[in-house]
Amino acid sequence: MKPWYLEGVHFKCTGCGNCCAKEPGAVFISMDEIEQLATFLGMEKKDFLEKYTRKLHGKITLKEHPNFDCVFLKENRCTVYQHRPKQCKTYPFWPELMRSKKGWDSEKTRCEGLDHPEGVFHSFEEIRKKMEEAY
Repeated sequence: MKPWYLEGVHFKCTGCGNCCAKEPGAVFISMDEIEQLATFLGMEKKDFLEKYTRKLHGKITLKEHPNFDCVFLKENRCTVYQHRPKQCKTYPFWPELMRSKKGWDSEKTRCEGLDHPEGVFHSFEEIRKKMEEAY
């Protein structure tokens, strides 16, 4: 069966912040990403882990505020954007969102950038690569 995105898709991040807010979720983060973020923030790794991360199902994730906004989201902007985790960089090309057109269309209720007319075209090959990198 051919993937529904075989002809590619358009995506434009509009900076709305919805992908980082208002719903519970988990941004899994690797030790390399932790070290990069800690360095960027001028912190010791152990202090970063204590302040910004939690364990979930045996893995390390970023914390969320009580309203489910990412701990690094301020005024709908990522405060660590240039150093954000790989999971964030590969959105919306996550396997669970790309599994079906229905999943992609459902995500449109949260992200106005999916199929945006001014969006960047992402080919099948680019999408597959991002999906492999996602987690």
